[in-house]
Amino acid sequence: MNQFYSKQLNRMYEGLNLDDYVVATYLVAAKRDEDPIVKAASIGIEQTTGSWTDIPAETPELREKYAAKTMAVYEVPDNENEEDLIDGKRWYVMKIAYPSVNIDDNIPLLFATVIGNISALPNVKLLDLEFGKTFVSKFKGPKFGVQGVRDILGVQNRPFLNNMIKPCTGYSPEVGARLFYEAAVGGVDIIKDDELIGGDRAFNTIEERCKKYMEAAAKAEAIKGEKTLFACNITDEVNKLKENALKAIKAGTNCIMIDAVGTGLSALRALAEDPEITVPILAHAAAGGALFTSKYQGMSSNVLYKLMRLCGADIVVNSSPYGKFDILKSKYIKTTICLQSEFHHIKPSLPLYGGGVIPGLVKQTLEDGGIDCVLGVGAGIHAHKMGPTKGAHAMRLAIDAAMNNVDLREAAKGHEELEEAIDTWGIYGEDVKGNYLI
Repeated sequence: MNQFYSKQLNRMYEGLNLDDYVVATYLVAAKRDEDPIVKAASIGIEQTTGSWTDIPAETPELREKYAAKTMAVYEVPDNENEEDLIDGKRWYVMKIAYPSVNIDDNIPLLFATVIGNISALPNVKLLDLEFGKTFVSKFKGPKFGVQGVRDILGVQNRPFLNNMIKPCTGYSPEVGARLFYEAAVGGVDIIKDDELIGGDRAFNTIEERCKKYMEAAAKAEAIKGEKTLFACNITDEVNKLKENALKAIKAGTNCIMIDAVGTGLSALRALAEDPEITVPILAHAAAGGALFTSKYQGMSSNVLYKLMRLCGADIVVNSSPYGKFDILKSKYIKTTICLQSEFHHIKPSLPLYGGGVIPGLVKQTLEDGGIDCVLGVGAGIHAHKMGPTKGAHAMRLAIDAAMNNVDLREAAKGHEELEEAIDTWGIYGEDVKGNYLI
């Protein structure tokens, strides 16, 4: 019997204890006459116990415990007969189970296992990872999660409003503090650094911006009666991350931010599980597109977002499909599901929808993802013709309208700031002349 057809390497779902495996789903192309069962088994062997030829020490006993198991090979379309085949590639969805004992809770080793050497093959894309209880058991996930952030801010029954200070970088703490205050006093709940201003910069240090921004937050709270989180971007070389985080917390910040792809997911996890880090963590996926935008290579965005949640991000930036990023709506819905659906003992994370969010998008966004989200608004606040405070207030009015099922144009009557935002940027789904939403 061909060893690649053996039941040792090929199992059905019913033949495995899935709690003891990490199951990877791939999109794989093969040549017309290439055997897909052999190809799947070859991928599994390459990523676990073997190589391109038999190895004497790779015994049947070793394979039984440590080799990957092919669980499913689905051809798309599902050809049954030779006459159905045409020349060229044939496409498959393959599900391969990797023993958790090979990986333990080692994130770098997880990557090496599920998308390591095979990432160099043409037409292999990792679509999803499913984690059994054994793998997840050692992870703590988000320290605060959705409800924890709600409790900190005292916001229970509406989405959060976020602002990213603009310009992205190059400004002093004094300029940033002014922009922070103008947005916060208008009703913003969470203000974050841009992903481009991480750590200490020569023109804007962590300590200075945290002190000045939190002074601005206190000043705004005295007027609006609401707290404001500041997500200070501590992104840096890995050996500086904890130092930066503690420096920011000591200087008064109540949230930290990390560019999780650049620093690595293990760095995110180390911060989230450190008892000295006592504030929520906002994770940005900057550079993630290099991993997932190819149709046939790399990995799906779903995998990255699920892993950011697993590694402890309380808030995760997720692009909106309606603004400046041309992503599929189904992808952004799927990433929201990955952040919020049941995941063993791991708390849900808050998706932060950014990339061109304006008052005219609020209703549609809440219809898509519900109220357990953060509406990320940068230019929609700072580029408002009446200034950032009015821009922020226009967003809050749009949130109130959506929560109370009030037509946005009706809600804008008597509120010049909301009328101005609608006149400038329009309402999603309406054919407004000159509006980029058309």
